[in-house]
Amino acid sequence: MTVLDLRHVSHAYGSLKAVDDISLSVEAGEIVSLMGPSGCGKSTLLRLAAGLEPLQAGEILIDGRRVAAAGKETVPPDKRGIGFMFQDYALFPHLSVVENVAFGLHDTPKARRAATAMAALERVNMTGYADAYPHTLS
Repeated sequence: MTVLDLRHVSHAYGSLKAVDDISLSVEAGEIVSLMGPSGCGKSTLLRLAAGLEPLQAGEILIDGRRVAAAGKETVPPDKRGIGFMFQDYALFPHLSVVENVAFGLHDTPKARRAATAMAALERVNMTGYADAYPHTLS
């Protein structure tokens, strides 16, 4: 089952074409990585899928439901069911990865907080980065 379908998506910032006629389908359970140099449109594509940028061309479907099409009414970001975490701006640079993950658990006893944070890192295969700091990650 296709969970994310981008069809002929394009987006420009003024005269700068950030995304040019991209089509991409992501199946349930599939892990996809967007790679490329800074400024090639990776973040723009994610922002478009999340609804954080208005779609200028093409269409976006989530779970088979059209959430955006150029020139048509779009589903607002909070109704799309997509999570989006910025690489730098949502992390505390002075805290390690595990400390950043545990930060929101301040009302949880310390031992349980650490175990919960490590379990979250394990779910995303990042336990090896628990003691790393945000500036060392990409």
